[in-house]
Amino acid sequence: MRFGLGFARHLGCAHGALKGGVVCAVLAGGFAVSDAHAQAALVDGPAAGETVVRKSVALGAAAIIQPKYEGSNEVEVIPIPMIIPSFVETEDTPDGIFKEVRQRITFRGLDEIRIRAFGGDHFQIGAVTGYITTRDQDDGDLLKGLGDVEGGLVLGAYTAYTLGAFTFDAAYIDKVTGESAGPQYRFGIETEKQLTDRLKAGVRVGTTFASAEYMQTYFGVTQAEANRSKAGLPVYKTDGGIKDVFVSVGGTYDISDRWVLKGGVNYSRLLDEAADSPVVQTPDQVSGTVGLAYRFYWDR
Repeated sequence: MRFGLGFARHLGCAHGALKGGVVCAVLAGGFAVSDAHAQAALVDGPAAGETVVRKSVALGAAAIIQPKYEGSNEVEVIPIPMIIPSFVETEDTPDGIFKEVRQRITFRGLDEIRIRAFGGDHFQIGAVTGYITTRDQDDGDLLKGLGDVEGGLVLGAYTAYTLGAFTFDAAYIDKVTGESAGPQYRFGIETEKQLTDRLKAGVRVGTTFASAEYMQTYFGVTQAEANRSKAGLPVYKTDGGIKDVFVSVGGTYDISDRWVLKGGVNYSRLLDEAADSPVVQTPDQVSGTVGLAYRFYWDR
């Protein structure tokens, strides 16, 4: 989704995917919604009637506020750098590697970076990649003694279809390195609108279906884990099913020609066996991101 870390699990980082310190991330036009002001960054050229197309890159910093783990009632704040390239496109804008990359990559979070392989404005099919790091047993009192859940590289695929002002999409996401955790399936509907010359915002609603393996990895408690549990957790077995529903709101605001403010907030509600898990402190999960960047221009 264009307002990415909306984040944290769906706008942002799933399952503490940023734990352990500062993570360097390239938010290529997907951190909030697309760069609105840059689309109007046309200035008079040196001669009367000429137009110079301005390209830019915004550099800055962002802060992610997210639960320490899925189901936690405690939050952590994680700083990340922002790198947002933007290129004005007109009918006669020549194709090039930067234009191609910007059009093909969408940042939904560190565990869901989408790369379009086929399609265009109305229908898309592509790959998904990303990374999820370890859920540490020290992230909460209920996790102590259960051991860590190892992180790893995420791979998958997605498809999306745009009908009018709304885009419907589905994604398959699975961690393919490290300890197996099982796949997830995300379904969403989103829309965005240019509210003013400087403000653009988007809204996304959706749900996540998790496999039985994933549910057991993050919400189940085996007999061995129950024996080691410092909190005295009981054995808890899970099946696959709907893990959560979520709503995300994100946007970008051009404070000036140079300064851009981006942000997003995500609310998700754990459901059924995920919500009833003994490792869950609260089923209500809120996360958000805010970032400020300075835009550097260069003329073509």
